[in-house]
Amino acid sequence: MPANSESHSLLQVRNLSCQRDGRRLFAGLSFTLPASGALQIEGANGAGKTTLLRTLIGSAGDYDGQILWDGRPFPASLPQFRESLLYIGHRAGVRGGLTPLENLAWYGANRSAAMQALEQVDLFGFEDSLCQNLSAGQNRRVALARLFLPDAPSLWILDEPLAALDVAGVAALQGQMAVHLSRGGAMVFTSHQPVALAGLQGIQLADFAVDELAESAGGEHVFG
Repeated sequence: MPANSESHSLLQVRNLSCQRDGRRLFAGLSFTLPASGALQIEGANGAGKTTLLRTLIGSAGDYDGQILWDGRPFPASLPQFRESLLYIGHRAGVRGGLTPLENLAWYGANRSAAMQALEQVDLFGFEDSLCQNLSAGQNRRVALARLFLPDAPSLWILDEPLAALDVAGVAALQGQMAVHLSRGGAMVFTSHQPVALAGLQGIQLADFAVDELAESAGGEHVFG
């Protein structure tokens, strides 16, 4: 790791090992993510991609190793970390009894900003429909509209954000991801689809599978 890189990092992971249902999925995972850094987590189904993301946001506690935000370790730094986090998981996290506009207002968006965000995800005309009456794909786009709101949090952690999007939707989302990075934001995401982002780095979880580990810990990845 380059000298003084810790002082410039947003998120650090040191020698992380994660388990699910009593089975260790991977071990020896280390990386440093700076401002404007983007990291794609790759791996087969069941490799632990979602478990890793849930561990990074503090929702899964069955792990060994260290996670630091802005140089301070979890769990002490979790309150500050979550203030800087925008997480979208497999589930849309959309309230069915609210409209798309009301869902975005819950995150602090005014009507003008919410309408612009919904237009970006091709939901113009559905802003006043109850989300429980929308399709699963439309609810997913309501969740993704958060990425188009002004003053979005600095760290995005996204689980398969491109899933179920058409060509235009993929292009719009990749464009917004690039804008976020250009503003000094950072992101960690999973995707089975190719993602076109300048400077994008990748980690293949198969390289950290327990039965393939060398006796010594793997090297640390530093993105920037």
